[in-house]
Amino acid sequence: MSAPQTDTTPRNRFATGLDRFFSITHRGSTIPREIRGGLVSFVTMAYIVILNPLILGGFSQDQAPQDVLGGWLQNAQVAAATGLVAGLMTIAMGLIANLPFGIAAGLGINSFLAVSVVHQVTWAEAMGLVVINGVVIVILALTGIRTMIFTAVPPQLKAAITVGIGLFIAFIGLVDSGFVRTTKNASPPLQLGEDGSVAALPTIVFLIGLVVIGTLMARKVKGALLIGIVATTIIAIILQAIYKVPTSVSSPTGWNLNAPGLPSALFAVPDLSLVGHADVFGAFTRIGPIAASMLVFTLVFTNFFDAMGTMTGLAKAAGVAHPDGTFPRLKSALVVEGAGAIAGGGASVSSNTVFIDSAAGIGEGARTGMASVVTGLLFLASMFLTPLTQVVPLEVAAAGLVVVGALMVAQVKDIDWTDFGAALPAFLTIVIMPLTYSIANGIGAGFISWVLIKLLSGRGRQVSWLLYVVAAGFLLYFARGPLEALLGVG
Repeated sequence: MSAPQTDTTPRNRFATGLDRFFSITHRGSTIPREIRGGLVSFVTMAYIVILNPLILGGFSQDQAPQDVLGGWLQNAQVAAATGLVAGLMTIAMGLIANLPFGIAAGLGINSFLAVSVVHQVTWAEAMGLVVINGVVIVILALTGIRTMIFTAVPPQLKAAITVGIGLFIAFIGLVDSGFVRTTKNASPPLQLGEDGSVAALPTIVFLIGLVVIGTLMARKVKGALLIGIVATTIIAIILQAIYKVPTSVSSPTGWNLNAPGLPSALFAVPDLSLVGHADVFGAFTRIGPIAASMLVFTLVFTNFFDAMGTMTGLAKAAGVAHPDGTFPRLKSALVVEGAGAIAGGGASVSSNTVFIDSAAGIGEGARTGMASVVTGLLFLASMFLTPLTQVVPLEVAAAGLVVVGALMVAQVKDIDWTDFGAALPAFLTIVIMPLTYSIANGIGAGFISWVLIKLLSGRGRQVSWLLYVVAAGFLLYFARGPLEALLGVG
């Protein structure tokens, strides 16, 4: 009778230790439920290991977003570093903040870097700006200023920023897929497909992916994005084997970046060469202190509002939020999230932030940081599967971007369209982001118009002084060209 007791005691002690450390029973959960929730969160977030390398990197120089000097990031290196940082930061969120929040490279900021920032600076300098952004966020979190600023910004603009980023991401996906193409004319500047019709096989694959992922999402299938991307990639490989479609280098209707095909191997030793390559202050020398500072400002605001809103929603979903919207270990969570930006920039994979996809794990029952530890460990394991990331064509990834954009646009319901003093700034924030391919322009237009309309309509006292400071900063941002010429910098 004593032997079985001796065998099970260590396991009971281990389970008891886990329970006490993560407050599992106190939050109404169990160890199996936390493990299951962590697994589901990983399944719903794992697409970032595929998408992030396709957004930031490429398989050759002519296929990748090139920086101001023609530099580019290799797909496999970005994939490995993406898994590394996501794994470490998600584990940190679990151990330090004890919250079931997964962290990975944010889709808004990585698109912003690839589309806008690297045309002005090198990739190392762009990632240096991301590091500075993270340092600022950590300082704001430690001092409590982050909460003050978040409170000062009207909820209407917070929602509009998220909606605008969603449209921006969706627009990038539509363009990358070939569904929307330039006419190369002044008017109209864009058209549907090639010559107004969808006839290219890669674009058809995009549409298949959009329907597959959308159907899975509508049916509330766990891991719909990942399953949809994998399923559509298999379809793309089969179609490519039959029709042998070239890349866009040799055909305007070919694959945008890479033709899908079976990988030469399933496993590989992760290439972490990108870790530590960030140039923290190089951008200030290349484009001038004003332009570089405003880029950091944009990164901070993008990171800031997305993360705060996401964490608030997840905390409510997990049942750990207080009546005022705060939650246990709030400051720790904000610091870890800021550290994710530092780590992401330092590893050249863009800012890492809390993922709304963690809600899937919470829906599965996750309530504590143990689920995050499980998710993080699975992300670390994904580093050894980087050859699989070279299989997915950009058109399939584009379908995922459009779906994610649609999810973010859902917050448009939080804007009061009957109050035109709020509706116009929100509208400008939303539409200017995709139309100018710039998150910074949208945020700036929204903040400036909000302050001016309130001031000129006699309601200036309703606006926080912090918002006036932010609007003034954006005025400097929009006038940075003449200002730099006047100051002799840049």
